[in-house]
Amino acid sequence: MFELFIARRYLRAKRKQVVISVITAISVIGVAAGVMALVVALAINNGFRDTLERNLLGATAHVSILEKEPGTGIENWEKLAPQLARLPHVKSAAPALYESGYLSGPLQGSGVAIKGVDVRPGAPLAAALVHLKAGSIQGLRQAEGSDSLPGMILGSRLAENIGAVNGKQVQLTVPNGELTPFGPRPSFVRFRVAGIFESGFYDLDANWAFTSLPVAQKAFDLTDVVNSVELMLDDIYQAPGVATAAGKLIGPKLAATTWGEQNRQILNALSMERMVTVITIGLIQLVAALNILITLVMMVMEKHRDIAILMSMGAKARQIRNIFVYEGVLIGAVGTSIGLAAGYTLCYFADRYHWVRLDQQVYSIAYVPFEPRSIDGIWIAAAAMAVSVIATLYPARSAASVAPAESLRYE
Repeated sequence: MFELFIARRYLRAKRKQVVISVITAISVIGVAAGVMALVVALAINNGFRDTLERNLLGATAHVSILEKEPGTGIENWEKLAPQLARLPHVKSAAPALYESGYLSGPLQGSGVAIKGVDVRPGAPLAAALVHLKAGSIQGLRQAEGSDSLPGMILGSRLAENIGAVNGKQVQLTVPNGELTPFGPRPSFVRFRVAGIFESGFYDLDANWAFTSLPVAQKAFDLTDVVNSVELMLDDIYQAPGVATAAGKLIGPKLAATTWGEQNRQILNALSMERMVTVITIGLIQLVAALNILITLVMMVMEKHRDIAILMSMGAKARQIRNIFVYEGVLIGAVGTSIGLAAGYTLCYFADRYHWVRLDQQVYSIAYVPFEPRSIDGIWIAAAAMAVSVIATLYPARSAASVAPAESLRYE
């Protein structure tokens, strides 16, 4: 193509005005830097969001059926759970009992969130219990109906803090465990550590412990009630629709809440961070576009005579305009290609080798996760090319309006 051939010759040619070549290089670097920065920034945002979702859903449900007002618990859960399990997109419906207490180990004690779960063979298990760091889920099943100490699975950080090890004993203190004529008094229940889980999410690993549902009910002096029925879905993003359908079955005293509603604040913060990141780093692209504009304007001034000769030889204004549009497109394409390659390469090695470490007690995860997505690269490249093309419009129009007679009068 004639216009593309001329555009490539102009970009490769050694000019008398070195400043144009320098600005051209800066334009390419600017586009590449903007593209790379956006790829990396969005990869970090995606990594944090996906990691938090995986870790949060490792111990909690996609949709939870809860009491609207704290009361005696959900007593009819055995009839309700099978009905909920038949809803579209629901893989399982399992009961859960959440309580809190104080867990003492060989070294010290710590507050703990106890979750009683159904551990019967075939019952759905939380993701945190599927792959344990030590022990096995069988340790919770053996305690039921036997004279041995009931089993408990601890988070890895919790076990480390209180000095608990697999197979040894710990003591749970329930603040209002027993009701006496003189009022409630604490009760003490001894457990055997049946296993240790590690989700990678600091809050879960440092504060949570699992035991079987009957054991939890007995420890907290409850009848066969639960305070949550948890639904696991085949697609977590179907949670709002499933919650709406579940609301028609559960009655007025219960409410269905989704994982998104339970973690709304942190998810909204990540969405806002993504928007701010795109806007802020997008300014780099505007600077690169300004450099492209300056480069082409100066090139039009330098090539004034060449443009006049081409037009006098029969080149049309549209062809002259396309020459400078193609120059901007080439600058944008080269910069975008370099930026995408650098961005995705940087994300790969940063995520593989955990380049950016974090304080788990502050950020809940040990390192910054990088998860670049192909769809992000597509729209980032499209945006960079669009900005590059827009920057060519004015200088291309100026080049097409050159009058050959005026330009060659004094040549």
